[in-house]
Amino acid sequence: MPIPVATDTRYNWGSYAPTEAWPVSMSGRDLPADAVLPPHHHAWGQFAYAMEGVMRVTANNTSWIVPPQRAVWIAPEVEHTITVLEAIRMRPVYVHASRTPFSEVCKVVEVTSLLRELIAALEQLDRGDHSPRAHLLGEMIIDEMPRCPARPLRVPLPQDKRLKALCDALIADPGAPLTLEHWAAQVGASERTLVRLFEKELEMSFGQWRQQVRLAHAVPLMARGLPLSQVAEQLGYASQSAFSAMFKKTFGHPPSAFLAA
Repeated sequence: MPIPVATDTRYNWGSYAPTEAWPVSMSGRDLPADAVLPPHHHAWGQFAYAMEGVMRVTANNTSWIVPPQRAVWIAPEVEHTITVLEAIRMRPVYVHASRTPFSEVCKVVEVTSLLRELIAALEQLDRGDHSPRAHLLGEMIIDEMPRCPARPLRVPLPQDKRLKALCDALIADPGAPLTLEHWAAQVGASERTLVRLFEKELEMSFGQWRQQVRLAHAVPLMARGLPLSQVAEQLGYASQSAFSAMFKKTFGHPPSAFLAA
């Protein structure tokens, strides 16, 4: 069962709020697996950095998977839910709305070595520190954020009931080998209709969407230490090498590098 974590009663968000004069602030949160931050939003942008663990961020009918050493940008006023898939050490950096570093509503990036060190240095300062050092760290953090390479693991969610039935079934069983023709018969729509709905509502093909779902499931399985051969088999890949190739194409690193990190 998911563990709900209150976002308003346990934390005084005003104490973390960035301002125009001091546009960057941060907090630290360590959350257990299955913890959930229910739907909420902030007046500022949030750069949710996962030092360790895996989380899923859902906003605007889309889910993003955030592995370790990655971060997800969430724009100001965007309602979002965070679900912890593997126990996480999260270091959210808050950015004033006037200094938004990204044009996207949500975006998953690989945190650069420099940005990791800047965030670590900012964390060492006392909350409310308005020293020249704090100001410089904040400015460097804002400058470095958009330099992080994008590592998208995006799973958009549909509105159409027939397509939603298909997507829900695949999310529950990403290794299912059924073709789109078979799914069409199950959800009461023609194959042609489903092809059109995938392109219209999700802006990707059935194969591309299923691939994203499978990779999204792969991250927490790998974080738990499941052998790559079993991960590949469980997610419907023909071989471990096929899974590894797709993982590298998406994340920029082979699974072995991900596990080492």
